[in-house]
Amino acid sequence: MERTVFFADKSVVFTRVAPAGGFDFLLDADREPVSRTKICKILETNNSVAVVAFDPDAAWERFAADFTPVEAAGGIVVNAAGEWLMIRRNGRWDLPKGHIEPGETPDRCAVREIAEETGVEAQIVRPLCSTLHAYWFPKTARWELKRTHWFSLRAATGAQQLRPQEEEGIVGVEWCAPERLDECLRGAFPTIRCVAAAMAE
Repeated sequence: MERTVFFADKSVVFTRVAPAGGFDFLLDADREPVSRTKICKILETNNSVAVVAFDPDAAWERFAADFTPVEAAGGIVVNAAGEWLMIRRNGRWDLPKGHIEPGETPDRCAVREIAEETGVEAQIVRPLCSTLHAYWFPKTARWELKRTHWFSLRAATGAQQLRPQEEEGIVGVEWCAPERLDECLRGAFPTIRCVAAAMAE
């Protein structure tokens, strides 16, 4: 199975067939071992890497073993006007999401995190996709590999006050009109653009 993991704005795809183009670096995982250290070194001078292996699942498992797994959930909330609920964090437009608590299902986590981060109550419409994001987390001094489960949601009816969760670094919450979506998504992380593409399917 093909998998793509993002390191902020950079991407690594694990695949069986070498892509025709579009990648800065091709790594043959059947000839040399794949590790977090090797991938991070390659990403210092490249924006995209294709890891090609006869068994991409096995190559992925070896790579993923270098990280602490984290599960999260979030989503795209749409109101009656067709606007998307978006947050502003770290100088970018983003979507509300957060870590899944013990015993919590991904859909319930998405609803809870959206309410906590934005003040908006919403109901699940359908699952969209999942994304993979790798990063160094200073608070725990470890590399984490986050799988985020994404959902399409409908905003509850009635007036709702937008409240950014400032302690999570959220400086703004807005309803983004359809005509502004391209502008907002252009500067968002690639994971967010993947979710938007899934929403369009």
